[in-house]
Amino acid sequence: MALLLCAALAQAQGLSWDRGLRSDAPDRYTVVRGDTLWDISGRFLRHPWQWPEVWQVNPQIRNPHLIYPGDVVYLYDCNGRPCLGLERGQGEVRLSPEVRRVPVREAIEPIPLDAVRHFLRDHRVVDDPEALNELAYVVAGNDRRIISGAGDRIYARGELQRGSRYGIYRVGDRYQDGASGELLGLELVSIGRARADRSEDDIAIMEIVSANQEVRNDDIVLPLEERELVSEFVPRAPDHDVQGAILAVPGGVRFIGRLQVVTLDRGRRDGLEIGHVLQVEQQGERIIDPRTGESLRLPGTDAGLIMVFRPYEKVSYGLVMQATRTLEVGDRVHNPRRGVGVAQR
Repeated sequence: MALLLCAALAQAQGLSWDRGLRSDAPDRYTVVRGDTLWDISGRFLRHPWQWPEVWQVNPQIRNPHLIYPGDVVYLYDCNGRPCLGLERGQGEVRLSPEVRRVPVREAIEPIPLDAVRHFLRDHRVVDDPEALNELAYVVAGNDRRIISGAGDRIYARGELQRGSRYGIYRVGDRYQDGASGELLGLELVSIGRARADRSEDDIAIMEIVSANQEVRNDDIVLPLEERELVSEFVPRAPDHDVQGAILAVPGGVRFIGRLQVVTLDRGRRDGLEIGHVLQVEQQGERIIDPRTGESLRLPGTDAGLIMVFRPYEKVSYGLVMQATRTLEVGDRVHNPRRGVGVAQR
């Protein structure tokens, strides 16, 4: 797992011994399969997203950018501040005349990438709904079929290049700002992939290569994005104040827990970037003042952390990394608070 360590991180203001460390932080921890960097940091820090502030490159390690099962993470003092160091596990392979199969060591992930892999590769958001009218779309299935699947032939209308592969999408949620009513974007859900075989006029004959749902008439056909799977996340607070809300949950789920993907009503135009961490604040209960009869809302309660992994212009996809209670659509998000904890060392 790449840590993206650089001189800027080394010069960042670190945490003091009495700020941010867990009271039960271990001196050493041996990495096991299934760990993530977020999980490991959470064993030492009250706020795991602050790991860049305490992580230091051990100069004795030839390649400090990868952490593997069997490696040991340890806490130590560096110039009066706590730092996390790394000891490489001693994996030895004995050579002999016979052939042996040596398993490839897989570095641990920064976050559980399986939870976001589908959204990174397939989901898309269109900022301008009017642009949909200019895109190619499915007009019919073979043999007058209304729905089609992998291996079937379909017909699409639009400018499509012979021999090229395309993604097939269906319009999902319509994202709208709850306060201003501004349309923030349309979600496009990946249905499958198809190859354009030939065309006559503006009608293309395509073969469905793969499909995770039935392909239907009016589904959208788009060129596949040359998008490399992002696997390097450095969590950090946004550079300036961000105030927003959980806008939706892809799939229509109302109640939200840890490692679920959510849509936020803030995006690149609001300064959000990959790796930005936001605190979730659950709205307080609405009550009636027993004396005045006024309707009051109690103060909100911090209920979790969300890390942005796919920002668009006006909205973003985020992963719930921590949830102390069930989250809901409409819960507020803002810059994380840096809690102060006393570490008993």
